[in-house]
Amino acid sequence: MRIVLVGPPGAGKGTQAAFLAKNLDIPHISTGDLFRANISQGTELGLKAKAFMDAGDLVPDEVTIGMAKDRMEQSDAANGFLLDGFPRNVAQAEALDVVLKAEDMQLDAVLDLEVPEDEVVKRIAGRRICRNDSAHVFHVEYNAPKTEGVCDACGGELYQRADDSEETVRKRLEVYHTQTEPIIDYYRAQNLVVTISALGKVDEVTAKAMAALKK
Repeated sequence: MRIVLVGPPGAGKGTQAAFLAKNLDIPHISTGDLFRANISQGTELGLKAKAFMDAGDLVPDEVTIGMAKDRMEQSDAANGFLLDGFPRNVAQAEALDVVLKAEDMQLDAVLDLEVPEDEVVKRIAGRRICRNDSAHVFHVEYNAPKTEGVCDACGGELYQRADDSEETVRKRLEVYHTQTEPIIDYYRAQNLVVTISALGKVDEVTAKAMAALKK
């Protein structure tokens, strides 16, 4: 299967992508991984991306699309892939269609993870990170530490990242609504969109997603 995964920040796309890719035996291709791999390997596209990033500029669509194209052409993606974080806008979606058509391929589904905006804010703004070890992550409501503000694992101070503040989360949601959400209508016109609620436990959401994709 060739799948695009979409949803607002805080919808759990990364978590669901990993589980779905494993269940479907296809590679999980995320924009972040593409950038890191190309930059660390010093590819031509990676060097171009790094130059823009070092200058504080957005990486142009053609560079991102080129990375995605190279990754989709690798042998482990012969039977399909799951794209996470790409395409981010309609221009990228149109470019992806051109790439797939040139390779005589097409998407099978666009999985839309639906989460109410207030829940997104609650999920992200409630996160607390340990200053000693950022792998220790808590949530004021869903995974509260035994002692407020103190890491259960090492006793370190828990803090809220600036990116996780409610104001920043709402700005990220605005960007999602204006730039990324329109691709849902773009793909809906191609009868590719499958929408599921991303509320519930991780395994419950995965089960809903698998059932929807099988249809």
